[in-house]
Amino acid sequence: MSCLIAAPCSGSGKTLLSLSLAAVARARGETIQPFKVGPDYLDPQLLGAVAGRPCRNLDPLLCGEEWVRRSYRWHGGRAGRVLVEGVMGLFDGRGSGSEGSSAAVAALLGLPVVLVVEASRQAGSLAALVRGFRDHGPPRVSLAGVVLNRVGSERHRLLLAEALAAIEVPLLGVLPSHPSLELPSRHLGLLTPGELGDLGERQRIWAALAEEHLDLARLWPLLAPPAPAPERRDPIRWCLDQVPPEPAPAPAPAPAAGAGIPLPVAIASDAAFHFRYPEAQELLQACGLSPAPWSPLADDPLPPDCRAVLLPGGYPELHAARLAASRRSLGSLRAAARAGLPIVAECGGLLLLGRELEDPDGLPHPMAGLLPFRARRGPLSLGYRQAVPVADGLLVRRGESLCGHEFHRWQLLPQPSGAEVLAEAESLWQLEGWGSPGRIEGWNAPTVHATWLHLHWAGCPAIPSRLARSAASAVPLPRNAVSCNPVSG
Repeated sequence: MSCLIAAPCSGSGKTLLSLSLAAVARARGETIQPFKVGPDYLDPQLLGAVAGRPCRNLDPLLCGEEWVRRSYRWHGGRAGRVLVEGVMGLFDGRGSGSEGSSAAVAALLGLPVVLVVEASRQAGSLAALVRGFRDHGPPRVSLAGVVLNRVGSERHRLLLAEALAAIEVPLLGVLPSHPSLELPSRHLGLLTPGELGDLGERQRIWAALAEEHLDLARLWPLLAPPAPAPERRDPIRWCLDQVPPEPAPAPAPAPAAGAGIPLPVAIASDAAFHFRYPEAQELLQACGLSPAPWSPLADDPLPPDCRAVLLPGGYPELHAARLAASRRSLGSLRAAARAGLPIVAECGGLLLLGRELEDPDGLPHPMAGLLPFRARRGPLSLGYRQAVPVADGLLVRRGESLCGHEFHRWQLLPQPSGAEVLAEAESLWQLEGWGSPGRIEGWNAPTVHATWLHLHWAGCPAIPSRLARSAASAVPLPRNAVSCNPVSG
């Protein structure tokens, strides 16, 4: 039976413990499958890099409880060890409740909890804090033990161990103060693996520190994988089997070359655009599409013969000057929009479609100029949102209700419509969320879906199916269609 690694609050050290255990598994030559509760993109990138296999998000709000069960059993049952890292505090879910929280996922999967507590300024009060998390509910959790972070000395450790023994909670080890355990971050979370040039050395140190300071004799059995799923369908196939049939699209204007050959779909993939779940690519492939990485930062043109363009989230604001200088990439994107190729953009990807993007210093930079807005830093928008489309569009249909997640600090300033190719796109959907006033958001057209909202396609598998049908009807972008003229701003 595996466990779920949780904490009283963010910043307590649960990611450090998860990375350390993954590093130990790799050092011991064992396979380990990481999971992450919630809608996070950054922790999973680090966990996946250290574990050597893609980290899977377990989010019952975005994907549904049945998907969470199936994903955990399918992927976890194919590894020698499994770890599940929680999100935020143990009982932090949607709004002020525990819906979708780490505790809810632990209860759903029947996992005991290992609680990581930042104890640098605590002594006997540790017992009160841990007792509260152990006994709180619903949902009730089974507490397997505690790992303490930032223990200052052996005397401090003994003091804390005595406090835990008084409430009969096992101490499963400590994370000492060490430079390798200080993970740099920015305004949306941790740095990515590619930005940690010393990740390999850190991984070696994490494994050594874990062997020395954690009670691995008791922790290791808590990383046991679940029994292999009896279901022969993988979660992707099961997911697509839930999609109800829809009317066939209009015939393609021109026959698709090479019937039965997967159609190329460009996915922006570089340091500016990398917020995506592994299931998105797997769903596209299962729908008959061939994801092709495309780097706007490298000023690459769109891949030859691509039938659609996906612009995922990321950090375009940190690379605004380089993106503005990528005239070939931006011209290629404009040509794709004029040709009617399907374009899907969410969060950071949306920023590439506007007229102008301000960098963190407030300097404006021209973008593709396809939608009438400027973007600049503003207040944080964060939380789950229920989205109801106001009309049929490329990926959604009127009357549907989808759950997504919003997390960004850049805000849009609408501009008067001008000569933008997509200026006539209509509003996409009505968003509602706890503590967030309802509002109309996004752009919607027969070939455009642009929004701040992150979706996990496992929770809405009709979306990749609809994109595949639209891509099959699209005429590939001619190789000579890319304009190198300066984009309008």
